[in-house]
Amino acid sequence: MAVTGPAELLATWEAGLAERDAGRALLLHRAARPGAAPAALLSAPLGERAADLFALRRALFGDRLEVTLDCTVAECGTVLEFELDAGELAAARPRPPEGGLRVAEGAWTVRFRLPGPADLAAVAAARPADATAARRLLAARCALAAHRAGREATAEQLADLPDPVLKRFAEAAEEADPGAELTLEIACPECGAATSAELDIAAYLWTELDAWARDLLLDVHLLASAYGWSEPEILALSPLRRRYYLELCADA
Repeated sequence: MAVTGPAELLATWEAGLAERDAGRALLLHRAARPGAAPAALLSAPLGERAADLFALRRALFGDRLEVTLDCTVAECGTVLEFELDAGELAAARPRPPEGGLRVAEGAWTVRFRLPGPADLAAVAAARPADATAARRLLAARCALAAHRAGREATAEQLADLPDPVLKRFAEAAEEADPGAELTLEIACPECGAATSAELDIAAYLWTELDAWARDLLLDVHLLASAYGWSEPEILALSPLRRRYYLELCADA
């Protein structure tokens, strides 16, 4: 992966300040795949996007991801600290079967594609009444072909897929795209209780990018004040040379 330059990363950060989580995730994915069309990013399987963001994180900040969780047992309160390998997680890409996911359950035979960011955004925008309604909306969006009792399903039937079909779709999607959701199961070393949490790489990476951008802008301010250089001139310096000039300013 070609590492995006500091000026482009700052532009990504600046644009993300006005966005919510979904918008920031799209901006980060665009930084990870600068040549990809917006439609391709929005339709990419969720595990593919996660793998791209882990690869971007690895290129920008290294392999080691430090994660902190609180034990779920209130009386314990132990802080759980551990590390993940961004390189390993970047390699976990979806493996959908050719032609999509085929689900046969009862009278139903449905061929699905893997969900992408646009599907999740559309379901969220529809404000479904509950989790089951959300799953039905998602399944209907991802259905490529559907037959009930040997006949092509109508739009009304497709919008009301039975629970067993939804369950089989979820199982097939998880098997084909295990990286779509990264769930951590950590045993507390003090009380032994298991703590479960999901790692959202987009949110994790945005937090790191935000801290990096604010530190970099402080460096720009200090060097511009000391030497009169412009922001592009300062950003063109390597991190090592920039740090050396900052040390000279501190010693002056």
